[in-house]
Amino acid sequence: MGRIHTLEDFWLVMGEAVNGPGGYFGRNLDAFNDCLRGGYGTPDDGDFAVEWHDHTDSRRALGYAETARQLEIRLRRCHPTNRPSVAEQLAAARAGEGPTVFDWLIEIFEDQVPGALMLR
Repeated sequence: MGRIHTLEDFWLVMGEAVNGPGGYFGRNLDAFNDCLRGGYGTPDDGDFAVEWHDHTDSRRALGYAETARQLEIRLRRCHPTNRPSVAEQLAAARAGEGPTVFDWLIEIFEDQVPGALMLR
């Protein structure tokens, strides 16, 4: 089984992969998005690739249960005007519907560095 069991594990693994032990490469989705743009260990020209080994294990681990957990955290912290939307996403995740944490990460990769992610 891979090293990624939660979104927090993903941040640690990516940080180490890009910047060595204890390295940083985002600790939330917005920061990760920014890091992929360059300047945090990746070339500014975007000429790099990321190999995600054991991605099938990660896909399972970052599935609906982890998505619901992350949305519960988000619901507690978000602005009151965002709570209805987050609550709706949480209900969908609990029902096994909608995008998962894994999907969020893949989307960010594709938006920022199309074709750079290789699932192994």
